[in-house]
Amino acid sequence: MFDLTFTVIDREGGAVPLTLPIDQAVIAGWTGRDPVARDKHIAELEALGIARPATTPIYYRCSARRLTLEDAIEVCGNDTSGEVEFVLIGWQGRIFVGLGSDHTDRKVESYSVTVSKQMCDKPLASVLWELEDVRGHWDKMILRSYAVTNGKRELYQEGTLDAMLSVDELIKRGFEGGKFPDGCAMFGGTFAAKGGIRPADRFEYELEDPVLKRTIRHAYDVIALPVRG
Repeated sequence: MFDLTFTVIDREGGAVPLTLPIDQAVIAGWTGRDPVARDKHIAELEALGIARPATTPIYYRCSARRLTLEDAIEVCGNDTSGEVEFVLIGWQGRIFVGLGSDHTDRKVESYSVTVSKQMCDKPLASVLWELEDVRGHWDKMILRSYAVTNGKRELYQEGTLDAMLSVDELIKRGFEGGKFPDGCAMFGGTFAAKGGIRPADRFEYELEDPVLKRTIRHAYDVIALPVRG
């Protein structure tokens, strides 16, 4: 278990620092409500040699130590890329909503998705919202990401959360008794990349709440280490 310190923003814009102990990280995959859109993303990865998942949705595990609030990560080689996702974090019976990137090694993913999830750090934004503040308009919220390569910034992913399984459904399918555990951080799934999955020098991403008119944002640089053999 280790601690991460966030800022919780309430409906009125009030900010309170909160240090949360995290002891497990879960990466939920294939969480789309629309089977056509879900299969599009599966086909996108199949084109890279990545096998279809055993179930949909599926709940991968990775080390909680891979979670980071930093604005740069180091990766091996040029076969990695980010994925914007909402993140749920449990604490004392409450659930917070945040923003993360499931940065993944695509080369490793071609032979083991589980191992690929362990290869890269998972950058998180430092801001959280209370789930109860957004539950009533959850489906209207927007996930968006941009890839920056050689100084060129391009829209990489975009979609509303009505395209994904609801929070209650994700928790019901993935956790015993349908109860989200304290100390758990779960990534909730992502959208297909516009123009295909590809590496970038920098990844920028956001979760927009159009009802309460606020946005969580984060960005990080990707430092590719040389692969010598």
